[in-house]
This record gives sequence, structure tokens and C-alpha cells, in this order.
Amino acid sequence: MGQKATRLAKLGGSFGLVALATTGCSANDVLRFGWPEGVTPQADQMRNLWTWSVIAALLVGVLVWGLILWSVAFHRKRGEEMPRQTQYNVPLELVYTVIPLVMVTVLFYFTATTQNYVLAQEEEPDVTVEVVAFQWNWEFRHLDETTPDGDPVSTLGSSDEIPLLVVPTDQVIQYEVRSNDVIHSFFVPEFHFKRDTFPHPEKNNQDNVFQNVIDEPGAFVGRCAELCGTYHSMMNFEVRALPGDLYDEFMGLRVQDNPVTGDLYTASEALTEMDCGELCAPEAVTTHPFNTDRTAREASTREQN
Repeated sequence: MGQKATRLAKLGGSFGLVALATTGCSANDVLRFGWPEGVTPQADQMRNLWTWSVIAALLVGVLVWGLILWSVAFHRKRGEEMPRQTQYNVPLELVYTVIPLVMVTVLFYFTATTQNYVLAQEEEPDVTVEVVAFQWNWEFRHLDETTPDGDPVSTLGSSDEIPLLVVPTDQVIQYEVRSNDVIHSFFVPEFHFKRDTFPHPEKNNQDNVFQNVIDEPGAFVGRCAELCGTYHSMMNFEVRALPGDLYDEFMGLRVQDNPVTGDLYTASEALTEMDCGELCAPEAVTTHPFNTDRTAREASTREQN
């Protein structure tokens, strides 16, 4: 009885620790099973697939663990007599052949359905953006908006400024990605999606177009997710999602001359002019430019020594 009580106490303590550890998580956090939060319907669909796949895996695990414990408890050795031997059990063999086949088929169906939803494209998106990657920065060209000269409204990143990709919320956005040199990759973690950017995608037989809808306003860091050279890790950008009315105001400014500079408003200047709080911060708030002054690191190293 003493050993049994000790085992029960250990088991109860383990459950208690698990319960204590999970009390700090909301129901939504628990059901995500570590999956990060997204800001698009496509990301939510992938989270649903992940959640139910994990639940199914846990149920299978519990069944297997139960069968193992049942075998250990009720079919352990009870003497020297050899138990009855059976060579074939056709019904059992059919069961453990059919059940995995059904599981794989169901998982494949929901995976394919989710993939089709994520990659689906509408014929007439609300906004179309050409994403141009190059060593080691980005250019965003709004193909639906043109300047008085007839050129697309464009935002070009530099060593001093992180490029801002300003898009509207609750509208279908189409991204057309390509590269000017080597292979890069357009990746926004909150989208739960990335797409490699190739030079001449039409010649490389690459599908370089995808669409999504951003559910909520905010600023989301974007990265290059393909090793592309010396400053690959510094090749960041920021997606700034604005409500429809603010986006329209932003685009209206982008095609006007700034009375101070005499040139067209840049993305930063337009956001400053709008003055709509943190959402219209003129500079990236999720990342910062890389210091390209090669003497800066040497100077800081000498100071530390």
C-alpha cells in the first residue's frame, strides 16, 4: 500500500504541476498549441488545421498509450505456461490497416482544402502591389495608383530608411513578387506565409503572385527568408496596415507635391502629414536600419577594449 500511495502521490503531483503551468494560458492560447497569432483569414485557416491535427494526434496517442498500458496490466507473465499462440488474425489486421489509411486520407483532404484556400486568387483584387527585392532592400510599387507622370506610386528602401509597404485592411491585396538579382524571399511572420522572389519569374516557371486580406490595423515586420548575401539578415521591411479611409488619405497624398520639398510626398512624409497617431508613425516601428558605417563597429570595439 505504501508504494501504491507513493505512486499515486507522484502522479497527482505531476497533474498538479501541469494544471498550475496552464493556468496562465487562455483557452485560445491552449488551443493554438504554440501556433503564433496571425492577422489574415488565411493564417486563421492554417491555425485551424494545426489545432485539429494536434488534437487528432493526441487522441491517437492516448489510444496507443491505453493499449500499451492495457497489455502491460492484463497480459503480463503469470507463470511458466506458454500462452496460446495465434499466427493470423485477419479482422485485427484489417482494422490496423484500414484505420491508418482513413486517418491519412482525412488529414490529406483537410490539408489540401486549406492549401487551396490559402493560394486562392480573386480575379479583381482591390489593391495590387509589385514587390521588387534586390541586394539588400525592397521596393514596393502600387500598380493601381499612378503619379501625375504616369508612374506607379513607389516606395524604395535605403540604408537610412526601412521601406514601408502601406496597404488597407479588409481588402483583397495582390502581391506580385520578383527579384532584380539573386533569389530572395518575401516573408511576413504574421501572414504565416512566404514566397520566394526569383529574377525573371516568368522564365523560371514560378507562380510569383499571391493574395491575402489583413484583418486588423497595425505594423508588421517583414523579412527576407532566403540567404542572399552579406547583409541578408538586415534586409527587413515593414507592412503598415491602415483602415480604408486612412489608406485612401495616404494614397491621395502620395500623388501630390509636398509644398515644403516641392517633390511628391514620400511614404514617411505622407504619414507625417496625416498625423493619426502611432498607426501613422513616419518610420518603421518593428525594425530599424542597419548601420552601414563600417568604422562604427571598429570604434565601438576599441571603446570596449
